[in-house]
Amino acid sequence: MAVRLKDIARDLGVSLITVSKALRGMEDISEETRQRVLKRMAELNYRPNMLARGLASGKSYTVGLVVPDLLHPFFAEFAKSLNGVLRSHSYGLILASSEEDPEIEKQEIRNVLARGVDALLVASCQPTLQGFYGIDDQRTPFILIDRNFPYLRAHFVGTDDYAAGLAATRHLISTGKRRIAHIAGPDLAPGVDRQRGYRDALREAGVAIREPYILSNSRVEELGEDVGCQVMRKLLQKKPRPDAVFCYNDLTAIGAMYATLEAGLSIPGDIAFVGCGNIRYSDYLRVPLSSIDQSTGQLGEQAGKLALDLIGKRIAVPKHIRVEPRLVVRASSAGTAAQSVQACSTDKPRARAKR
Repeated sequence: MAVRLKDIARDLGVSLITVSKALRGMEDISEETRQRVLKRMAELNYRPNMLARGLASGKSYTVGLVVPDLLHPFFAEFAKSLNGVLRSHSYGLILASSEEDPEIEKQEIRNVLARGVDALLVASCQPTLQGFYGIDDQRTPFILIDRNFPYLRAHFVGTDDYAAGLAATRHLISTGKRRIAHIAGPDLAPGVDRQRGYRDALREAGVAIREPYILSNSRVEELGEDVGCQVMRKLLQKKPRPDAVFCYNDLTAIGAMYATLEAGLSIPGDIAFVGCGNIRYSDYLRVPLSSIDQSTGQLGEQAGKLALDLIGKRIAVPKHIRVEPRLVVRASSAGTAAQSVQACSTDKPRARAKR
């Protein structure tokens, strides 16, 4: 015989309402009681009837997530963290990939919405705000993640990408580098903000901004290593060549470092590198990669909590949650120096480096 909620309530000596609240993750019961209920459910291998639950409540108990690339380390880690929050509240996650194609993104959003999800999260690859119109006409609450549209009234969870660009470039300047290049990302919010931080760090230090040292590519997310290698080969032909590179993401930095070593140059002696993302194997590369840690797990948790808050509610003022990044220093920018972690700040340094 299937285990029922009232069986669990009888076993624990609590009301059926209390068991139901524990299952739904409601906060008006004590954490101790919730854990007792969840433990007993696990012991009895209780599986809620989601169809009946949905019919009774008018909800699907699912959340949709549309990202550019499910295999990219950032989005994979984000989805894992998000799913952990949803799972703890008995919600499921539906995943879809846009493959960095605006038209595929629109199609996937329609498909996910057609499944009746209770909330939708999107890391959009739309080049303009116009391409995103229509989603806000839906009744389903949605959250932009990682990539924001500044003039769209929408909830947003992401990293302070301006602070990331500022911190990475300041660090390279502090090591004595002056010919600092930037392998830039697509003309979307993260790429624009990281490049803005890069430029402002150079200006405040009195270091020349060399436009030929700034090269961008729209495929840095799904083809990061290949793009980084190709772009770095172009930078190596510059006269004089750069002595440091801030890369849009870690995959791009890995490709750029490969091209540098391939050319017989040393890292960081000839050219130093800083990436963005702090992917898990950064420590295990031939030259460990300095990187900006985006606190991806925290982003997933924050997005999950916001999605649950929005379900069944209408929040008039959009919430913008920006997680502060951290600079993780490794051998690619600091030689054999021990790893260190520094909080990123948009404040001006007390002493500014000069040319």
